[in-house]
Amino acid sequence: MSTHWAEPGCYPVADGIHRIPLQLPQDGLRAVNVYALETDTGLVLIDGGWHRPDTYRELAAGLARIGRSPDDIHDVLVTHIHRDHYTFAVELRRRHGCRVHLGAGESAGLAAIRALGNNVPTSSLRELRRAGATGIAARAYGASIGEPFDIADWAAPDQWLQPGTLTLGGYELEARATPGHTKGHLVFQDRARRLLFTGDHLLPTITPSIGFELGTWELPLDNFLNSLALLRDDDDHTMLPAHGPDGGNAGHRARDLLNHHDQRFDQIRTALTELAPCTGLEVARALTWTRRERPFDTLDTFNQMVATCETMAHLDVLVARNVSTVETDSGVDIFAPAH
Repeated sequence: MSTHWAEPGCYPVADGIHRIPLQLPQDGLRAVNVYALETDTGLVLIDGGWHRPDTYRELAAGLARIGRSPDDIHDVLVTHIHRDHYTFAVELRRRHGCRVHLGAGESAGLAAIRALGNNVPTSSLRELRRAGATGIAARAYGASIGEPFDIADWAAPDQWLQPGTLTLGGYELEARATPGHTKGHLVFQDRARRLLFTGDHLLPTITPSIGFELGTWELPLDNFLNSLALLRDDDDHTMLPAHGPDGGNAGHRARDLLNHHDQRFDQIRTALTELAPCTGLEVARALTWTRRERPFDTLDTFNQMVATCETMAHLDVLVARNVSTVETDSGVDIFAPAH
């Protein structure tokens, strides 16, 4: 992904809409786009960013370019529960009193984060162990247990959103449910301007991680594919994603992602034929990753975790479709083609 989009600043998207990239620490995504929407009573933000020491300064500097300040923000609409989207929204509320809105489907995930009290991705570690990837699980635990965690960043929103129409300061948006990346992920549709704020559901050059959240594993890839299908014919709206440059046709990108996952299913079926009986980790190692087709062993620990969990998500769908079978041996799932 080209990184020029991540340069700090405030970039016009449409009349009264501005994209402000906020930098991300230790993250290959480089930045998260928050979108400032001018309303009759101030500003609405789409997504809040990651609460870290420099985030407030970056946002204030971006808003100053359009003669605005964080005090003008009256509402923040958050697409999903991940910390690079949610935690700074809570900080903005603490400083300026703005309202924070989050999809109702994220309530269980937020409760789980607060109960856990750290940044350990316990559900992903569970999937790694199910995949036979205990070594990756141990390394991922070690890398995350010492990360700073402030439970105040995870306070409840002011409103749990349901799909439907929102009017904030005279600005009308429609919240649409797009589960898959997380259970409660929302996109926000501006029909009047033909814009779609896609969060992490549609990204311009990469595929989002699947089911990367705390809680139970309920065929997140199947949910994601169904959410993509809802947008596959939406050629009327321009994408405004959370990571990467804005622009591009929402329906076209949804179709690209559906095709990508069809190809991935084919690759996994081929690996199953060659390797079965096999674990999820063995299948993941047989695949290449990222747009650069990198071998699994060249990925860092975090991306090996994501790759293995994504492989398990595909395998679970193949089992649900009766294309493959699974048996469990000492807590590890063993997969084979169905006959």
